[in-house]
Amino acid sequence: MIHGEVPSREVLLQFITDNPDRASKREIAKAFGLKGDTRVELKQALRDLENDGLVNKTRKSLARPGALPPVTVLDITTRDKDGELIGRPAEWPEDAGAAPAVLIRQSSSDRAKGKTAVGGIGDRVLAKIFANKDRAGPAYTARVIKVIDRQRGAVLGVVRMMGEGARLMPIERRGEEMQIDAADIGEAKDGDLVEVEVSRATRLGLTRARVLNIVGSVASEKAISMIAIHAHGIPYIFPQSVIDEAEAAKPASMSHREDWRHVPLITIDPHDAKDHDDAVYAEPDTSEDNPGGVVVTVAIADVSYYIRPKSALDREALKRGNSVYFPDRVVPMLPERISNDLCSLREGVDRPALAVRMVFSAEGRKVRHTFHRIMMKSAAKLSYQQAQAAIDGQADEKAGPLLEPILKPLWAAYATLKRGRDRRQPLELDMPERKIILKPDGTVDRVHVPERLDAHKLIEEMMIQANVAAAETLEAKRQKLVYRIHDAPTLSKQEVLREFLATIGFSLVKGGNLRSNSFNGILAKAQDTPHQIIVNEMVLRSQSQAIYSPDNIGHFGLNLMKYAHFTSPIRRYADLIVHRALVAALGLGEGGITQEEEASLEDIAAEISTFERRAMAAERDTVNRLVAHHLAGRIGEDFEGQIGGVTKSGLFISLPQFGADGFIPVSTLGRDYYIYDEAHQALTGEKSGLGYQLGDTVEVRLVEAVPLAGALRFEMLSEGRKMPAGARSFHKAGGRGRKQPGTRPPRSRR
Repeated sequence: MIHGEVPSREVLLQFITDNPDRASKREIAKAFGLKGDTRVELKQALRDLENDGLVNKTRKSLARPGALPPVTVLDITTRDKDGELIGRPAEWPEDAGAAPAVLIRQSSSDRAKGKTAVGGIGDRVLAKIFANKDRAGPAYTARVIKVIDRQRGAVLGVVRMMGEGARLMPIERRGEEMQIDAADIGEAKDGDLVEVEVSRATRLGLTRARVLNIVGSVASEKAISMIAIHAHGIPYIFPQSVIDEAEAAKPASMSHREDWRHVPLITIDPHDAKDHDDAVYAEPDTSEDNPGGVVVTVAIADVSYYIRPKSALDREALKRGNSVYFPDRVVPMLPERISNDLCSLREGVDRPALAVRMVFSAEGRKVRHTFHRIMMKSAAKLSYQQAQAAIDGQADEKAGPLLEPILKPLWAAYATLKRGRDRRQPLELDMPERKIILKPDGTVDRVHVPERLDAHKLIEEMMIQANVAAAETLEAKRQKLVYRIHDAPTLSKQEVLREFLATIGFSLVKGGNLRSNSFNGILAKAQDTPHQIIVNEMVLRSQSQAIYSPDNIGHFGLNLMKYAHFTSPIRRYADLIVHRALVAALGLGEGGITQEEEASLEDIAAEISTFERRAMAAERDTVNRLVAHHLAGRIGEDFEGQIGGVTKSGLFISLPQFGADGFIPVSTLGRDYYIYDEAHQALTGEKSGLGYQLGDTVEVRLVEAVPLAGALRFEMLSEGRKMPAGARSFHKAGGRGRKQPGTRPPRSRR
């Protein structure tokens, strides 16, 4: 290859694989000495690779499908035969196979000079990822940037006493039972959730383990969420230094603040909310040059006043990243003294806030906005249901007096903002949110789908506009910040969705300039048809994951170019960073962002993005365990379910009435040879042509429930339906089949 010429596809792919930290178009052009017209040729060559699904576009560069991002959070799990540390990604999709091993590079000279953070087995670290040039080892190497959490190496499980010793029952779907000898049990009792270390593994028989720590009894209140808390390493006990700092905090003064206590801002929240971090008020714009316009004010708790950079409170908040919400408890980002007291916008109490005053035209276009550091006094605390009932003509004693002066102007302002939203056309997925209602003893009572009210939509849209205003202001001031970004679907995901939609007679436009509203026509076409749920699910799966980043690429789903989280600093560290940036950029007094923080924004964004995924996984696992406990006494019962996922290994079955998911291994479907068709999201019998497809309603029987692991296994009762010809012929075109005829169902070990 000649320097200065566009390299071949093979060379480009190898460079991207070997240099994940240098895989941007600019770096590739620089590496191969490309200038002028050859840069245009390179751009086209990279686009062709993307169209063919050979590379994916990330927020700043290109990557091979399934590759690790340049900065990743790793859990250091073991050592290789040479004594080098090996880590794996802290979060890895369950359906993506085994998480890749990463070799941790830490030379003794670097350690001695203090150039590199030092990690050990059990530590969680933030690391820079590189391709491993030594083909004999793992695919990746890493340099540790920062140790996030130390000594996470213990294994969690539940003790079951058996004779002289005990068994450790796994709490992970892929976990394994272990043997605990009598001498290694300590004071643990039957039913205790414990941390153990592996004492020795044997080729025959169960692995031996030794109890290190007793977490608590699984029969105790809130035990299910405690399993997830420990399994995902979520900090849930505030150190004494943090508690002391919170208790010593004093109410904010009027220094650098405007007095807005006369403005009748109100909070509208869930009926059981304990912290109130946003308040709203709206009125018509009286300016003659904006006829029919409205003024919307959003006030957000001034957390940055209390949580200063490098304080004990700040270090703990960053370590948590966000509050975590379980059906039976909340693990807050900040202590109650801050979250439920000093920063909560309580009714009738003076509270410091950052407020944004936004002026909109009659068409819903934002004309201007200004930020203010204020002292406010909430005029009222209402629930969503109270506010909505008042608007619908059923006001109670509290909401009644607020209807004309406050609530009706808010709804009028929302109608104006909605015109702007309708014109913007964000992605309009219809995925009902299920909420688990618990009995007093902590077990499942029922699964409830809350009604989506205009009151919810009003608050949501006003918060979105406040977030946009924050990003716009900071960009205009050239102030560094953390954006909330959402990339467009990769071309490979678009193609999977396109192929699936074709099987039900729908189409998706081709090309790299897809916008969020490109999906809305498809979603509208599917509404009130048998395909509604599956189309919404497939569109959701095609989307990239929203993350935090100091580099802006816009928010695809909301169809916004500038977006940052500003409205929930009590429960999200990203919002606290944005508050500090606004305070510094606008000269609003104490608590602004520091230069040291600005220099660390890329690392902070990577950490809090990972912690957000950690929280989501813990919340999901807790729901799965609660439902598995709920259904454990119903083994052998039949249920109507829906196929919520299709893999080459089997079918994931969703029970909408319980918010539960279970699995049917492909080996139990029958005596046919089943072919996995990704395009149709189907498993099809090679001989019969009968199969099962994502979204199908089926009858299933519950054959196994493992409450501690949150696992359900079903048996299929419904006969497969005749599949499209494309699904039946897919195997000949390279599709992968599983399940030999006549195999016996295996014993579940999830």
